[in-house]
Amino acid sequence: MAKRSDIPPLRDLRYRFEYLGLRFLIGLVRLLPLDLAATISAKAWRLLAPHNRRHKRALANLERAFPEKSPEERERIARAMWGNLGRVMVETMNIDRILNDPGRLHTTNGHWITRYKEKMGPVLIVTMHMGNWELGMWPVTLAGVRPAGVYRQVKNPYVDRYLRAQRQRLYPGGLFGRGRAAGQDETQKTARLIMDYVRQGGRLGFISDLYDANGIAVPFFGYPAKSMPIAAMIARRVGARIWIGRCIRIGNRACFDVNVNELRIPRTSNQAEDIRSITAAIQRHFEIWIRETPEQFMWSNRRWS
Repeated sequence: MAKRSDIPPLRDLRYRFEYLGLRFLIGLVRLLPLDLAATISAKAWRLLAPHNRRHKRALANLERAFPEKSPEERERIARAMWGNLGRVMVETMNIDRILNDPGRLHTTNGHWITRYKEKMGPVLIVTMHMGNWELGMWPVTLAGVRPAGVYRQVKNPYVDRYLRAQRQRLYPGGLFGRGRAAGQDETQKTARLIMDYVRQGGRLGFISDLYDANGIAVPFFGYPAKSMPIAAMIARRVGARIWIGRCIRIGNRACFDVNVNELRIPRTSNQAEDIRSITAAIQRHFEIWIRETPEQFMWSNRRWS
């Protein structure tokens, strides 16, 4: 994070006011019962978000992914997606409450994480923007594996520091920031750090479903989509495992099922083709899961060029 002296005074003042505004909003939200606050937020997002330009992108992405569905069906999915995002925003402000209530989180296929945690070696955990993606790492953390995470830094350093602190229980191994924060660009530095971290036996989680201009084009809903190859590259080069996970919402409450599966890693004489094959397998797995609950996937994100 940028040092206080690196930020111009007026910008620093603006950042401080933004941070105070965020903390005030969070305080108001936390005055209400969690599920009630999430329902209010969901209804507001369903009402207001369709007037945002990102709604058009969501509908365009849905048309490409589901040409067999009617415009009305795609509109329904898009509005449900916005409702889910509204819930995620409130739940992110209440992560501690969710983690303190075991009845809100259920894990599918997670028993082997505990069974092999002492001898599994380096692991990459890849997830996607589905359900509440903030909670997708919890089964791994709960098993005592102590994963680290990669996240996109927020330009406001005070907000960034607060968000990092909120995720500390989910990522006891620490957080690696990527992107441009106030006053510095840590993207390349982060790439080197995470490679070294995994090589030394670390367990690292990150979201891997976004468009990557420098990525590898692999099929996604039948169209080439440039996808992040970093998980495949690290796994192939250092011999790490890849776990692929999703967190889906159960009903209209802050209750979730987290599903974690292991992905087979090919290791042939052609490293480049292995990386492409792994990247394609990750996106194929995502697609299968998305088809099951399309309303919980973030269609407003860019996915195709």
